[in-house]
Amino acid sequence: MPNELTGPLAEFIRHLASEKRHSPRTCDSYQRDLLRLADWLGRSGFVAWQRVTNHDLRRYVATLSREGLSGRSIARHLSATRRFYQFLLREKLASDNPALDIRAPKSGRRLPRVADVDQLNHLLDGQPDDPLEVRDLCMFELMYSSGLRLAELASLDLDTVDLRSGEVRVMGKGDKERLLPVGRKAISAIQAWLPYRAALANDGEAALFVSQRGERLSHRSIQARLSRWGISRGADQKLHPHLLRHSFASHMLESSGDLRAVQELLGHADIATTQVYTHLDFQHLARVYDQSHPRARRDRYHGKTSDESS
Repeated sequence: MPNELTGPLAEFIRHLASEKRHSPRTCDSYQRDLLRLADWLGRSGFVAWQRVTNHDLRRYVATLSREGLSGRSIARHLSATRRFYQFLLREKLASDNPALDIRAPKSGRRLPRVADVDQLNHLLDGQPDDPLEVRDLCMFELMYSSGLRLAELASLDLDTVDLRSGEVRVMGKGDKERLLPVGRKAISAIQAWLPYRAALANDGEAALFVSQRGERLSHRSIQARLSRWGISRGADQKLHPHLLRHSFASHMLESSGDLRAVQELLGHADIATTQVYTHLDFQHLARVYDQSHPRARRDRYHGKTSDESS
């Protein structure tokens, strides 16, 4: 790969890290996507970024699509490329931004997976065997009860939960605080966990959920414990924190039909984000319809509707 391609790219990553204060993870993502583009350009005979045209980048997008990348992934690649060319223009290493007018191909809407109500009840009705499992069950009950994000659950402190009023105060995205109801089962689970927490927590530790070392439980530990709980209880799909949140949203919407209320509970700034769950609800209704309506059921062997086969 020509140094004329890799040199400016390395400078851009340093710019993101030092001047823009982006996280190492964000910088790695930019570097990975742009190195892929630089490799493609090098194999195509390009020796400098300023020689790349809008037509060249459209060819690259077509290549990514043929290689199986989703529209969302291609959009991320294009966003990185546009940002990189803004840097090149500032450094006078390019005369225009060839990625400006290029849009990624649309992907079909990917709906979040949810767990069946009966399966969740079975998983959450399991009896814990030790103090750490008491803690785990408490976390999972609370996530499903109040639709918490992983980061919101991990950041909970003792004083953010009011058992008397049945409420939890969480800090969501954009540092927006919201007050959420806590269900009866989750309150019971918290009450069962608090004596064990008092014995485990280090002096001065404010976290509601702590590890064996008495410190606030990490995101990774919560993810691992939920996955382990699902395996030990015979779940038919891998359990992860967002599955509980998705299930909360879908089950609430299915029962209430109140999209605005679910939006408030989830802490979504835009109701369009919440509307994805209406598609999940419709899928459920469509399955019930197909299975139940006398003029929708199909003969198993002949593909005929029930009235046709009689």
